[in-house]
Amino acid sequence: MVHIGIWEKDEGIFRAVRGAWEGNGRPYPHMVSGRYLAEFETMRLDLLVVSPLAGEEQRPQGSARCRCLLLPGDAGPLGRQIESEYAVSYGTSPKDTLTFSSLEGDRASLALQRELVTLEGRVVEEQELVLPFSARFPPKTWLAAVGVLLLCGLEPETLAGQ
Repeated sequence: MVHIGIWEKDEGIFRAVRGAWEGNGRPYPHMVSGRYLAEFETMRLDLLVVSPLAGEEQRPQGSARCRCLLLPGDAGPLGRQIESEYAVSYGTSPKDTLTFSSLEGDRASLALQRELVTLEGRVVEEQELVLPFSARFPPKTWLAAVGVLLLCGLEPETLAGQ
């Protein structure tokens, strides 16, 4: 079973991923959400997601360990406080692994700017994906949720109805 921790300030990443997961026929991961980094200190996580607002914390209390870290590209210093085998960044910078090439109305062009290794070890090649975009989420929150789905090997289109 996959273990996912989502460090967020009630931004909706947990709800979006849980909603996208329902009905896809794959085993549901063990997911926990927390408002503070210290809540994840003793957990064995395959994936730790840092939300945009959590990534803005200047000096979070605690530390964590995970196999894969998904974090905002502008939260780079957190990478030194969270021990991981590899990290994937998301955001609006051309340096981020997951970013937008365009965002118009209910459609987003997601640019995967370098290959991504899923938690199952499958490689997802560099590409551009045109996906339904839900205005219920701020763009960076949506990117984080799509990143979780991609890293778990799910199709990001499952976020469409969320």
